[in-house]
This record gives sequence, structure tokens and C-alpha cells, in this order.
Amino acid sequence: EPASMSGRYFAWVDGLRDWCISRQLWWGHRIPVWYSPDGDDMAFGPDETPPAGWTQDEDVLDTWFSSALWPFSTMGWPDDTAELRRYYPTTVLVTGYDILFFWVVRMMLFGLYAMDDVPFRTVLLHGLIRDSSGKKMSKSKGNVVDPLVWIDNYGADAVRLSLLQGANPGADQAVNEEWVVGARNFGTKLWNATRFALLNGATVEGELPASMSRADAWILSRLHSVIGEVDTLYERFEFAKIVDVLYHFAWDEVCDWYIELAKLTLDGAGGAATRRVLGEVLDTLLRLLHPMIPFVTEELWTALTGRESIVVAPWPLADATRANAAAETYVRMLQEVVTEVRRFRSDQGVKPSRRIPATIAGAVDEADVRALCRLDPPGESFTATGTVSLANGVEVSFDLSGVIDVAAERDRLRKTLAAATKELESNRAKLANPAFTEKAPDAVIGKVRERVAAAESDLARIEAALAALPET
Repeated sequence: EPASMSGRYFAWVDGLRDWCISRQLWWGHRIPVWYSPDGDDMAFGPDETPPAGWTQDEDVLDTWFSSALWPFSTMGWPDDTAELRRYYPTTVLVTGYDILFFWVVRMMLFGLYAMDDVPFRTVLLHGLIRDSSGKKMSKSKGNVVDPLVWIDNYGADAVRLSLLQGANPGADQAVNEEWVVGARNFGTKLWNATRFALLNGATVEGELPASMSRADAWILSRLHSVIGEVDTLYERFEFAKIVDVLYHFAWDEVCDWYIELAKLTLDGAGGAATRRVLGEVLDTLLRLLHPMIPFVTEELWTALTGRESIVVAPWPLADATRANAAAETYVRMLQEVVTEVRRFRSDQGVKPSRRIPATIAGAVDEADVRALCRLDPPGESFTATGTVSLANGVEVSFDLSGVIDVAAERDRLRKTLAAATKELESNRAKLANPAFTEKAPDAVIGKVRERVAAAESDLARIEAALAALPET
């Protein structure tokens, strides 16, 4: 892996050339060739004694010659040992693509010669680690990164995770200290989520409840979908994609949404079910993340479960019966409603902590929306001064009378509208200029088009916010 490297492999094999196997080094396997005083030469094995007066070659075998012996010479060859029968051939060899010929091809040749079988079934070739600009690290350039410094500053898990984020088979990857900081922050997010669970009595004991909230059913459905996705990616050695899947599931779905939804039921009749589901989700998530960030997950998992070690915990298995399309559809709808209501509040300048009266219509749990968006029931004097209508049929109307300074908010929105209009016109002008579109790289033109689309979206949003302001 990747399959694209197979052409390079067979080019070496099919076009083999003579190879100088001697090196003038102090360390290594000394070449087993002896020379007679008359200039004759002969190879002698370990159980043979050269004639008197013969001298051994002073050179050693090339490092790659010795390394090519590794798959079988380390396990007792040429004797027929139990280790050799068990571990030859091995399953996967992991190495850098830059030594495909120096090591991989030569192990293959030696294995076929000495063992009549290949030394491994799959070769996983990883790329080189480069600096943040994609350049090869060099002491003379001064762009070498010392991972021990980053480990001291941010922890071994953060460094490990940041490297795995770019670990696509066969591809080089750049490293950047900011990415290590982001990985450290992810560990902190997991720590806080587990702390919340422990403080609220989350448990891993007992069977999962037969009856649970839609939020609980949703997160279990998503969890088992993620398990299946991660297993498939492991089979393809797509480590960067595994990190991406688990990172976004943990941060976006578990921490940002499920924990907030769990708070709505923890103190109610469904509290026991939610505590069990919360424990199950974090227990499984930590096991899925353990190969990526072993130290943090070990600490959190043992605290959560009270068990010996995550190292010996079984790998999670996907359970297709946990799939719940209805719960996933409902939570997606709830997420859309909450996101749009929060955006409306922000656009209108309403502080996040401020409660405002609103009416809610549509196939969504009114209590969920009110709790997540800080919305009060409408009073007798309620007058709708703004409405959010969603494609899923949900409509939320607000009464902002006395909540905001309408004149000041209108002035703020008009200034924001002017800035968005200027941004849109500037980027449209670039796209209309042949001198730019004919010379600029496609990637640059694509960025400008993205800015145009973003500015158009901003304009529509700001104009809607202005129209929603109550009359003064």
C-alpha cells in the first residue's frame, strides 16, 4: 500500500542489476571469503575451517545485504524452529517508500531464495516527515524539528496524533507546531468529557437500557456506524482518515451535541438510561482512540471503568442492530433548528445568556429547542418581530421587543452589509478580469470563487437579519 507504488517495485525487480555487496565499515557481517597465499579465494561456512595461511576478507557485507536476512535469520534459520514456522511469512511490513529497493525488494529476493516463500504478504509504505512548508528537514537549512521538545511541551499523545493526521499511505507529510497544539486541545476535550461523565454518574456496568431517549438512540447508532467505518479504514491502512473520523465524531457529535442533549435528561426519568449510554459511548470511543493516543486514553478509560487496563480491553465490535434511522433523522433536524436559531440570535445581537420569548411549530420537541436555545414560552403580550423558517418544516418566531437596541443593531448590520458588499464586488471584479483568470493558478481562482460564494451567503444572511428587526 499504496497500490500506486507497485510499478516502482516491479521496475526494480524486473530490471535487476549487479550489486556491490562489500563495504569498508567497522561494524557488520564480515564477508565469509578467504584468500590463499597464491591468490585463490573460497567461501567457508560457520562449521568449516579455512586451510592454514588463508586470510579472511577485511570488508563487511553491505548493510542492506545483512538487513535482507532479517525476516528469517532472527528466528533460528537455517534450523526449522517453532518461531520460524509461526512468524514466516509475516503479515504486514511497514517501512518508508524511500527504501523500497534498498530493503523491501532485497528481503523479498532473499526470502524467496532461502525460504522458498515471500517474507510478507502486504507492504505498507509510509512517506517522509517534512517541515511545515513541505521541505525535507536538513540541519544545514535549520528546519529540523526535535520531537522531544514538542513532547515536553505538549505530550507524547499530541505529537503522535498530529503525525497520524497526515499519515496517508505513500505520501509525505508536513508537520507544524500549531497542529500539535490542536492535537493537545483534542486530548483536553476528551478529558473534560470524561470528567463530566464521571461527575454525573456515567457507568459501564450492566446491559444497555431497552428504553432510551432519541438522543441516546442517536449517539449509539452513530457510534456503531463509526466502529464499522474505522474497521474498514484499518483494513486499508488509512490512518489519517481514521483520525479524521474519530476526531470529528468525538468533538462534533459526542462533545458538542450529545453531552449537551444528555444534560436535558440526566436529572429526569430517563437519567439512568442516559448515564449508562454516556458510559458506553465514552468507553467505546476511548478504546477506538487508544492506538492513536495511548496515554490519555489509558488514564481516562481506567478512571471511567475501574478496570485493569485499556491495553487488554477487547476491540469494539459494530452492532448493526443499533442502527436507528429515525433517531438520526430527528437529531439532524434538531441540530438544524438549534443552529439556525443560534445564528439568528447572534445576527440580531442577542447575548447568548439572554432568554427571549418564542413560539415553536413543527415536528421537533419544543422542550429540547427551548433548553438548547434559551427560549421562553410566549406571554400574553407576545408579538412576533422575527421568524426563522427551515426546510424541514419547523418555524420559530421571536419577540425581540425590549430585548435589543433596534436602532443600534440596525446600524451595526448596515455596516456589516457594506463590508460584505465590498468584499463581494472586489472578488467579482477579479473573476471578471481576463488578466487575472488567464494567468492565475486554478487553485487561486478557486479560492476567489469560494470567497464570492461566502460573501453572497453573508449578504443574504445580513439582509434577512435586517428585515427581521422590529420597526422602531
